[in-house]
Amino acid sequence: MQTHTVTTPFGRRPMTLGMIASQVTAQTAPEGATVHKWHVFRNIKEARIALGATDRALAILDALLSFHPETAFYGDSALIVWPSNEQLIGRANGMSPTTLRRHLANLVDCGLVVRRDSPNGKRYARKGQGGDVEQAYGFDLSPIVARAIEFKELAEAVRAEKKAYKVVKEKLTICRRDIVKMIEAAIEEGVPGNWGSVHLEYQAIIGRLPRTAPRQVLEAVAAELDDLWTQIRDVLESFVKTQNMNANESQIDRHIQNSNTESKTESESGLGSKREEGGTTGETDNLRRLPKRELPLGIVLDACPNVRWLTKGGDISQWREFLAAADLARPVLGISPSAWEDAQVAMGEQPAAITLAAIYQKSDQIKSPGGYLRNLTEKAKEGKFSPWPMIMALLRAKLDAAKVTGAGIAEAESELGAAKRLDRTEKRLEISDTLKRSLSRRSEK
Repeated sequence: MQTHTVTTPFGRRPMTLGMIASQVTAQTAPEGATVHKWHVFRNIKEARIALGATDRALAILDALLSFHPETAFYGDSALIVWPSNEQLIGRANGMSPTTLRRHLANLVDCGLVVRRDSPNGKRYARKGQGGDVEQAYGFDLSPIVARAIEFKELAEAVRAEKKAYKVVKEKLTICRRDIVKMIEAAIEEGVPGNWGSVHLEYQAIIGRLPRTAPRQVLEAVAAELDDLWTQIRDVLESFVKTQNMNANESQIDRHIQNSNTESKTESESGLGSKREEGGTTGETDNLRRLPKRELPLGIVLDACPNVRWLTKGGDISQWREFLAAADLARPVLGISPSAWEDAQVAMGEQPAAITLAAIYQKSDQIKSPGGYLRNLTEKAKEGKFSPWPMIMALLRAKLDAAKVTGAGIAEAESELGAAKRLDRTEKRLEISDTLKRSLSRRSEK
């Protein structure tokens, strides 16, 4: 079969230097080269994006390869096929003629096939007396052999990139999981540290991660998270070593004091029986229960406006929405789930949410929000805590800030005045209830 080194396209299709380069490359296959056409095609599919080929173009290339009867392609063999557009459409899953022409052009531009156009643009082959093809016009598949090594290298590079991307994604996922769980463990176990700030730092790093990111961006974020992970791990390991040393010392102390255990047993058991007889009533009488006054939602939001930032659109009009915002504020402050649950049990769901909103409002002034909430929870268990003073203090601070800046003074004074009036009204009601109970007890006597 005779072929020309360079051929020009038929009709209005222009000739480009890229076409010339592809045709020259197709003629430079290594001497004696042999490739498996479907193995090369698999490499082309994996390197499709790097080559600039479309998925529909590869469907057409698949059809063109199927028109050649041989599976093994040789560098010095005739590799021209001449199917009609109708035949190509039939093997390319019935795509339209316009789509076929567009993606055939894509194959040519990518250098995957070379056009060998006849004088009239038709595809056909001229055979000799013995039936051998002397001249063929159609699509030359020589690049499949000539560029086989290039396709293999591109495919290997793509596979390596996919593997690296998968590895960094796995590393990022594990690092995120470890950091979150280590922070929760630190808060739960009472490890000293400003874990709220650590959690905010973690959120800031994750916030720079786009929805779809290239491998380089993922590696940069993973490196930052790895540094944070190392810092948290070092703190926890140091704390564990310290605890182990303290445990060993206390074990030695218990061993030394073990000889006095029997003498203490009788006195402790006697003391315990006395506690069982009258302990419950005594504890109840000693607890100073603060009145459970309900704060209006409007006053709470005036005192704690920052909690609105946690809701979509910043709109809170019901207690249900306020409670949901408080649940969002808990992890931001680095407060453990157990500390939050204890606070809700001791204070009640709504007062606990108000308390958390107040802590969130002045979080920049609180070193350990989790420890602060636990302290308030203990006071609430003893009946010595109410969120009212916190809200009043925030309103006073808001008024003081307004006086300094000279803006919003009237509004701040109005809010504080409303809270004070409501506070006085509640106190009068409490006094009235106390007098009624006292008179009732006297009448019963």
